[in-house]
Amino acid sequence: MTDLRGLTVYDHLFRAGVPLRASASFGSGVAVALWDRNEVTTARYDTPTHHTLSLYVSGGEAFRRRKGDGLTPSFGSGSLCLMPRGASSDWEVNGSIRMFHLYVSRQAFDRLAVETLDADPAGITLPDIPYFRDPLIEGMIRSAILPLNWDEPAERIATSHAGQSLIAYLIARVAERNARALTARGGLSPATLRRIVDFIEARIADPLTIADLASCAGLSPYHFAHAFKRSTGESPHGFVLRRRIERAKAGLRTGLPLAEISAACGFSSQSHFTARFRAATGVTPAKFRHS
Repeated sequence: MTDLRGLTVYDHLFRAGVPLRASASFGSGVAVALWDRNEVTTARYDTPTHHTLSLYVSGGEAFRRRKGDGLTPSFGSGSLCLMPRGASSDWEVNGSIRMFHLYVSRQAFDRLAVETLDADPAGITLPDIPYFRDPLIEGMIRSAILPLNWDEPAERIATSHAGQSLIAYLIARVAERNARALTARGGLSPATLRRIVDFIEARIADPLTIADLASCAGLSPYHFAHAFKRSTGESPHGFVLRRRIERAKAGLRTGLPLAEISAACGFSSQSHFTARFRAATGVTPAKFRHS
């Protein structure tokens, strides 16, 4: 788990002793945390320095948002809360809950606002929404972020890309502004694509992130991901994983030990390597070698 102290909402929950199940920084001012809570109390997030998107993964049916003299009840599991930077909020906590939090710095939000809307970020704000539902946001979190091992270096491209995409969606669809969705720009030039492929091949054993690849291309992560897929037909994460699997196949053919192949191909453990290899090929590394 990554220490995220310094983030207002994270600090409040950490000081309150709420059990932290997982946390990670996705880089570029974006971080996530997964909390489990089971108590009856109140909570106040006082003038947060960052934006927070919360998903009630499970539980939370008796939670309430207090605003003035009124109380807004949650929908339970699947409830989303949007807490913008600078907006204090008070909550009534009642019973068990598992909460996912996405933390977004001002700098990260402003950068993605420019990239997503080609607009001045000073004119784009996130609304304070106690509870709402959005199947796409919930689906992105449940399918593209929660199932991944946030501490696994080989997953960092996927997790960082999912976080960037989620923020871009919030800006395009939820932010208060007459916003227009950004039309995906063209693909990478042949020379840039070759440079990216060479970069990946040279660092296949390293914990690559979407920011690493975007920096090599001289683009923002958001634009790089679109341009890369337009050029290759694959997401950056899918491409890197496929190259890692191909490198692993070559190692298996030469008889290298599985642990050595796993490390050389950017997998943090032999078990993770085996699971990814089997998912990609339909067989375990051992069976592939014997065949």
